Amino acid sequence: MKSTPNYKAYNGDYYCIEFYFDEMGRSQAREYMTENLTSEEIRRFMQLLVMIGDLGQIRNKEKFRNEGDKIYAFKPRPHRFLCFFVEGRKIIITNAFTKRQQKLPLGEKDKALKCMQDYQLRVKKGMYYGTES
Repeated sequence: MKSTPNYKAYNGDYYCIEFYFDEMGRSQAREYMTENLTSEEIRRFMQLLVMIGDLGQIRNKEKFRNEGDKIYAFKPRPHRFLCFFVEGRKIIITNAFTKRQQKLPLGEKDKALKCMQDYQLRVKKGMYYGTES
């Protein structure tokens, strides 16, 4: 059996935050972060993960926002990282992009929804984490 990639972004006192990975072990959001963000932008993004991971919330809608349909967005300017919450105090970061317009692009939200459905299906079948939980 192939090994499960470790895509934990941050393991806080309140939430464990992970990057979603597809069946091939690829994480678009993690790749986006490492290939497109400067070290300062990564630092600002990680501050948001630490805040929600340790405190359980980010009250500033300029930094974290409910986008509807159970999709949320981390907003380290000018980037967006979409995510969803799952039982067991987990947040799964699905995809990321550079914000170019005022509204959330529908295609990006659709990607996040597809990732959420795939994650839920693969977890239910015991195929997402392999032998780990």
